[in-house]
Amino acid sequence: MTYTGKVSVGGPAQVRELPTLIVSKIAVGPYNNNCYLLRCRATGEQVLIDAADDAPRLLEVIGPDGLMAVITTHGHSDHWQALAAIVQATGARTMAHSLDAIDIPVPTQTFLDHGQSVEIGDCALLVTHLVGHTAGSISLTYDDPSGHAHLFSGDCLFPGGIGRTQSSVDFTSLYEGVVGKLFDVLPDETWVYPGHGNDTTLGAERPQLGEWWERKW
Repeated sequence: MTYTGKVSVGGPAQVRELPTLIVSKIAVGPYNNNCYLLRCRATGEQVLIDAADDAPRLLEVIGPDGLMAVITTHGHSDHWQALAAIVQATGARTMAHSLDAIDIPVPTQTFLDHGQSVEIGDCALLVTHLVGHTAGSISLTYDDPSGHAHLFSGDCLFPGGIGRTQSSVDFTSLYEGVVGKLFDVLPDETWVYPGHGNDTTLGAERPQLGEWWERKW
């Protein structure tokens, strides 16, 4: 199956096979949340980004090889409904930013800070802290040594705009963070895997940055 990034709740996972990392994307729950299972080809180690909902379905995707960790991108409840069940079934370590850990009912074992790396076997994810959607939202970047970067943006960046914010201060913070820490650092080829909906690239979104700033959402 050719990877398109288009998934639907109840439908099959979309699988993208990179030279060193396998990405499986699945949609779950009433809010059409995207969950991403990342598997290192060399070691078989796996990490799940956002145990959002439907633990039985997520466990099917995880399979029998176990799970090293679950990374929760932020504290909103639609991103952790299945976290307790996944941790209980797999023994996976829980990871999140300290500022949002208070909103996650399963204790966070590893706090992720800006600039830190999460190792998945021979692969690594770079943590970027972005303030505005929540205080402790993070995105995760895998820089494919054989290709372009892959950005798991949580609810901070979507096709057509940044994540939802509650005030002009939060909007400015998130917008400036997304521009300064993502668009100003990563190339246009960077593939974006958001917390809901279809994928995009930074190149597809870059021409709209001025419009986002003017409309303030």
